[in-house]
Amino acid sequence: MIENNVKKIIEELPQGVNLIAASKERDIHQIEKAILAGVRIVGENYVREAREKFEIIGRKVKWHFIGHLQKNKAKIAVEMFDMIESLDSLSLADALNRECGKVNKIMPVLIEVNSASEVQKYGVLPEDARKFLNEILNFKNLKPAGLMTMGPWIERAEDLRPYFKKTKDLFDSIKGSYGDKVGWDYLSMGMSGSYKVAIEEGSNMVRIGTAIFGERKYKD
Repeated sequence: MIENNVKKIIEELPQGVNLIAASKERDIHQIEKAILAGVRIVGENYVREAREKFEIIGRKVKWHFIGHLQKNKAKIAVEMFDMIESLDSLSLADALNRECGKVNKIMPVLIEVNSASEVQKYGVLPEDARKFLNEILNFKNLKPAGLMTMGPWIERAEDLRPYFKKTKDLFDSIKGSYGDKVGWDYLSMGMSGSYKVAIEEGSNMVRIGTAIFGERKYKD
């Protein structure tokens, strides 16, 4: 099942769209099946869980952190991950920058945008994203590479379209302003139920769990 799901999704994705297998609460056997089928990036939500998997799988794939990262986990995150997709505070940026500096690493990061301006959600408000980026540019060991958004929890994927569009407009606006100052290449939007709509609105990085691995206790 997993192998067929991966191959089907890869065939459907337009050229230039990156697939991230969101592997929260999935076991090693499931992830290795996905890798054999063509997955090249694995996304994890929790550092502790990711570490257990990383110790077995290693550098067969790229590792992206896609959940809320606590700054006290920055050291371990820097050791494992190839990209942090959920940068949402200056305190986290400072912690990541310091840990990267210790190992002479430049960490690509995506700014997480709270596209629906929800009080209970993590992420930078859309109107604050440019100011936040300007602050991040002061950290020499971080490389801003684009935006990520979750969008609100909505049943119908079509209802997420305005939030994806808002984030894409922000992405394009920043790219137009900063030109070659930043490698502004990645827009991470869309999960299992919404990735097709997200791609239509400009996403070039999709985080897919259930559509690859099947249902689990909590949906992605």
